[in-house]
Order: sequence, then C-alpha cells, then structure tokens
Amino acid sequence: MRYIVIILSLFLFFPALHAQEDQEPKIGLVLSGGGAKGFAHIGVLKVIDSLGIKVDYVAGTSMGAIIGSLYASGYSGKQLDSIFNSTDFDVLINDRFPRASASLTERDNLEKYAVTLPFENFKINLPRALSRGQNVYNLLYHLTLHVSDVRDFKDLPIPFFCMTTNIETGQSVLMESGNLVEAVMASGALPSLFQPVNINDELFIDGGVINNFPIEELKAKGVDVIIGVDVQDDLKDREQLTAAQDILLQINNFRTIQAMKNKAILADVYIKPDIASFSVISFSDGFEIIESGQLAALEQLDALKSLVKTKSPVNKPNIVIQDSITIKEKYYYGNKRYTRAYLNGKLKLRQPERISYQRFLDGVTNLVATNNFDWFRYTLEAEDAHNDIYELKANIQESAETTFLRFGLHYDNLYKSAALINFTKKRFLTNNDVLSLDVILGDNSRYNFDYFIDQGFYVSFGINSRYNEFDRNVSADLILDENDPLRASLNKIDAELHDFTNQIYIQTLLAQDFALTGGFEHKNLRIESETLLDANQNDEFVFEDTNYYSIFGTLKLDTYDNRYFPKKGVYFNGDFHWYIGATGLNDDFSNFSIAKADIGYAFSFSKRFAMLLESSGGFQIGSKPTNFLDFAIGGYANNFINNFSTFYGYDYISLTGNSFVKGTITLNYEVFKKSYLIFAANYANIDDNIFTTGAWIESPTYSGYTLGCATETFLGPIEIRYARSPQLSQGFWYFNVGFWF
Repeated sequence: MRYIVIILSLFLFFPALHAQEDQEPKIGLVLSGGGAKGFAHIGVLKVIDSLGIKVDYVAGTSMGAIIGSLYASGYSGKQLDSIFNSTDFDVLINDRFPRASASLTERDNLEKYAVTLPFENFKINLPRALSRGQNVYNLLYHLTLHVSDVRDFKDLPIPFFCMTTNIETGQSVLMESGNLVEAVMASGALPSLFQPVNINDELFIDGGVINNFPIEELKAKGVDVIIGVDVQDDLKDREQLTAAQDILLQINNFRTIQAMKNKAILADVYIKPDIASFSVISFSDGFEIIESGQLAALEQLDALKSLVKTKSPVNKPNIVIQDSITIKEKYYYGNKRYTRAYLNGKLKLRQPERISYQRFLDGVTNLVATNNFDWFRYTLEAEDAHNDIYELKANIQESAETTFLRFGLHYDNLYKSAALINFTKKRFLTNNDVLSLDVILGDNSRYNFDYFIDQGFYVSFGINSRYNEFDRNVSADLILDENDPLRASLNKIDAELHDFTNQIYIQTLLAQDFALTGGFEHKNLRIESETLLDANQNDEFVFEDTNYYSIFGTLKLDTYDNRYFPKKGVYFNGDFHWYIGATGLNDDFSNFSIAKADIGYAFSFSKRFAMLLESSGGFQIGSKPTNFLDFAIGGYANNFINNFSTFYGYDYISLTGNSFVKGTITLNYEVFKKSYLIFAANYANIDDNIFTTGAWIESPTYSGYTLGCATETFLGPIEIRYARSPQLSQGFWYFNVGFWF
C-alpha cells in the first residue's frame, strides 16, 4: 500500500513540477517622474517592444504615470513617440486655448493684459497654478477613450497603478481605480504648474513629492522581475544653482534622490538615461530626450534580452484614435449659477448628432475659455459602443474667483508710454455679467469702462464709456474749414485731440465669431491747439468742442488665429453711424451718416510663412457739417480713435478726406518661434467724394512700404519697423512694445 501511495504522489508531483518549470516570470515596469525628462521612457519602451518583451504590470509616478498609463492602455512605444513628437507642449501645459474659443468680447482681454491676479476682499492673491490642466485632460481622455469604461486599472490591457500625494494629509496614495485620466493627472500635478486635482472631494498633487519610484508597491503586486527607468534629477553643484527655481527644485529633490538610491537596487534591470543636460521643462527637446532613453535601454540589451518570453509573443494592436462621436444625452453635476442651456450653448451641443471629436473638444475649450470654471472633468460613457454613441457626464467646479486686477505696459510713437490698470468684476449684478474698468496712465491718460450681460446667442446688453486723447501734428484739412484762410499757410497743426464716447447697445451672436450690435452713442469731440492762440482770451485755440448723438450698428466677424500675426482666418468689421443731432461749438449741424468696413484674409504658404490681405473703405452720406469725423490715414497704430487708421510711409493723420479706399499686403516669416520678419505694402485713395467722382477705382494716389521685425512676449508684441513712401523724401521709424490698449 505504501508503494502505491508513493507512485501516486510521484504521478501528481511531476506534472505540477513540469508546469512550474514552464511558468513564465511576471515582468513589471516602473517609470519614475521627471517632467519633460520623462520622454526618455518612450525611448526605453521602443526598445522593449522591439525585443518582444511582454510586460505584465506597469507602475508610474508623474510623467512616468502619464506615459505608463498610455502604454498600459495598449499603445506601443513607437505610437507614443509619434503622439508626443506631434504635440505642442507649450499650448498643452500653459492651457493656452485657440483664439477662436474665446468670445469676441473676451478676445480683447486676452490680447490686452500681461498679468492677471485674483483680487478678492481687497487682497491681491496669486493664482493657485499656472495651468488648470484642461488641455492635458482633453488630450489624455481622447487617447484613452477606447478604455474609458475601465474603472479597475488591473483590467486594462496591461494592469496599471500610479502614485499621487494627498496635499492635505501629506500621505502617498496609490491610485488603481476610478477615472484613469483623473488619476494620472493627479499623479502629474506638479505644484505651481498644475492646480491640485479634486477626486472624491480630496485634493491630490504630484506623486513624486513623496514616492517618485513605486518599486516596492509594484513588487507587492506579485511580479517576479522589475525593469526600472529612472529619469529623476541628480543634485546640482553650486555652478548649476543659478536661479531661484533651481534652488527650490534642489531642496525638493533632497529626500527623493536619497530614496532613489535605496529603491534603485531593488530593480532587476535598472535604466538611467543620460539626460543631465535637460530640465523638467525641456519639452521642446523631446526628440533628443527620447533618443537618450533609447540609448540607455540599449546599454542594458543583454539583461533585457533575457526577459524575452518566447511562448508569449507581444502583439500590440495599432490603436485607432476616435475621430467622431454621437452624444445622445448630457448630464451636468456641480453647476449652480450657470444653467444647462448656458453649458449646452458654450459646448455647442443641442440635438443629438454625429460630430467630429475635434468639434467636441472645441466646445469644451469654448466653455473653459470663459474662465468661469476651475475645471470641467467629463466622461463619455458608451450607450452603443458599436455605433460610437455616448452619454456625456461632466463634473463642474464653478470658479469662486470673480474679481481680478490686470496690468499691462505699452509704448508706441503715437500714445507714447502707458501703464494699464484694470479692475474686472464677474457676476456683478447677474450670473452672466462682467464689469471692467481700464485706467491708462502715462503721456496720454485714458480710460475704458464696459459693462456687459452676456446671453450668448440670445440678446445681450452692454454699456461702454471711454475717453481717449493724444497730441500730434495733424493735417490742417482735418481741422480747418476749406474756406479758412489759414489753410493756405498751414499744412499741419500741432493739436490735442480728445474723444469722450458713451454707448448703450444690444448684441446678438449669429455664430461664435459673428456678432451683430446696435445702439445709441454720445460722443464729445474736443480739438485744441497751443500753437494757435485765441485772440479774445489769449489762450489755446479750440477748433472743436461738440457733442454728437448717433444711432449705430456694427457687424463683426473674426476668425484670426492671432490678432497681431495671423496665419489663418478671416476678419470683417462693418460700422454704420447715423448722426442725428449735435450740441456745442458746431451750431451748423445737419443729419449725416458714415459707413466704413475693414476686411482681412490670412493664409499660410508653409508653417512659417504667412500672408495677410487687408482692405478698408469708407464714405460719408449727406452734408458735411464737420471735418473732425472725416477719415484720416497715416502712421502705424492699432488703437486709433474715430475714423483714423494706419498707413505706412506717411506721418500720423496726414492724409484726410470724407471717403477712402485702402489695400494692404503683409508678409510674415516666423524666423524663430514667435519671432517674425515683416514686409508690408499699402496703397490708398483718399479725398472728398471719391465714390461719387469714381476716383476710388483709379490707380492709387498714395503708397507706402515697411520692413521690420517683431517678437511675441508675455507683455505683448515688441516691434520695430521702417516705412517709406515713393511720394515722400523722408522715412519713418515705428517702435512698439506691449499689447495695444
């Protein structure tokens, strides 16, 4: 009997032993955080894939979590290389939205202020972070849409987890379930760069603060062999610590670098790319960093080859990124002040219809660009995955910040030096209103007050009041009556021009970029000169001091991708004023109208080379009771008053008439990123009644050319141009610093 038991035991033991010998070791992959240095992970993954190594578990922190989650979702190293090299990280990380995503009103704010600071309870605060991370969320969610229904990360094509840090408790937290993109964003929420991520009413920041290399946690998942990729900074010496951010980063790295020394020895294959010459923000050096990761992996080629599982070949399918969806139902959570109709309107989601995924992302961007929300986190839950029909479920955090101080600086040849201080209050009287006051101090003091109730595609209401002034030699034709004897002896007069304008108006949007406005306007024009003295009072001579009353309408379309250096888009701004009354110095008034329009079209020959075609024209209808509202061209500026506009090659406001046509061709070549060479040519006919006489279609009477360079900075564009006209013997230099206001 004893022999029978032994024989049976051996019979059962040998198959089990044979199965154990055949069992392949489980391979884990741990990827550290390191900001842009984390691109090196992609190079390592390309080598792992090329060898046919099957990874059974992925763990990561920060950038390691981002790349690791995509790899765990089914992307190959080669696919990730293609994705990351085609991504504009400047736009992605800085949460810069396309210009078209902002409303026409908000675009002026985006292109006017250099600094915006919260101002609550009469205290200036600093923003919690430079970026809300919305663009990052949009990109990652799009890339992981095919696994968006996975709530337990061990059910991904490759099981995955990441590390994050609870900012309130200081505890390291392992994320392995829930919304994959939220978890990954929490792991990569670098303090000061990205705002903390709210998950289940807890706030999380970058996992690298506590645990930048979760190798013990990965080993606890039952893996047998671990490949560790370390892209963390080493400590710098005194010669390298040249800036405040370097010192702060060094302090943060004290503990994590020491911890890495203890963790690195636990890796069976430890890969440390040579990326000391790069920083955590070297996003523009992605290609070189990826290559460094690839070279580091190849140095461990023999160790990696030993991990190849011959019985389990790696077969990563080519993931097709979703390009269109149908959103059947929409559910919003967390909105209190902003209605469902408001949200749908900004998202441009009304009736269920099949739309491109890019159109959906454009809608999300439109909503977030209002700056009324701290974050907009959404999921697309498949109602019919086969037909790509989804339910949109969005968690919204409305911004508690409603008051802001904004600042800007500017210099140009017309207005000279100027400093801008702005006070903005949102939700002043209603949920959808904005009150804004610009005060401009400098050589020419000005202000602009605006109150606007934004109803989107419904009728909106606004009030505007502004004051503008500058001192300039202007054409005598603009100031003196044609019968004034002084016109025979004066070509130009040194005059101070003051414009005080008040408007009440209504506005409706015909589309996101198309606005129709109409209202009532009061304008006080005052023009005086210290050069000519009043014979009666021995004081400066006042040419004009009159209040004009008008009914006006405007139609505006703007799809330029950049206000100052557009590469694509169209622009139209049509304006009609019917002047119905006047009081003051001009006592010989009769009704008249002024119509004008500006048209522009920008297109690109290549990524760097663009052309802008512009045309402008205007005319007066009725009698001519005043010269002061005539058209005047000359000089270079963006914020002229009334009917004045730019014309290269001539001095400011030197060519005048009650009607004009003008055409401009501008060539922009982007030599370096945001740095341009500019050439422009303009041609014009301007005089009285040129549309009646037919002179507007004759060969241009005036022409001018300009050559210059410009660069875009956080203050705005910095430009220098030289202009000359064939009709004149002198040239003009134009110099501009900062946003125009």
